[in-house]
Amino acid sequence: MSDHGAQAERTGLAWRRTALAATACTLLLLHTAARQGWGTAVIPVAVAGAMVVVLVVIGSIRERALRGPDTPKPLNPAFAVTASALVVATAVALIAVR
Repeated sequence: MSDHGAQAERTGLAWRRTALAATACTLLLLHTAARQGWGTAVIPVAVAGAMVVVLVVIGSIRERALRGPDTPKPLNPAFAVTASALVVATAVALIAVR
């Protein structure tokens, strides 16, 4: 049995920082959408908001898995694909709305 405490804490902090940065970007998009009168500018906000939720959920799941007494399983590829797809969808929505 090994101590996964520090690894779990570092991983949890990294996921939280990423989610916090994504939240800040989402708020900036929200501000821009409000200044432009909403319309189609709300699409990137919605996709970015979904991305933030997914990042928080994945980060919580991963940290919990690392804190367990057993050797953690690798991150489920479906989670990675979902997060990546939302990042790409946000970028595409930003380009398309301009």
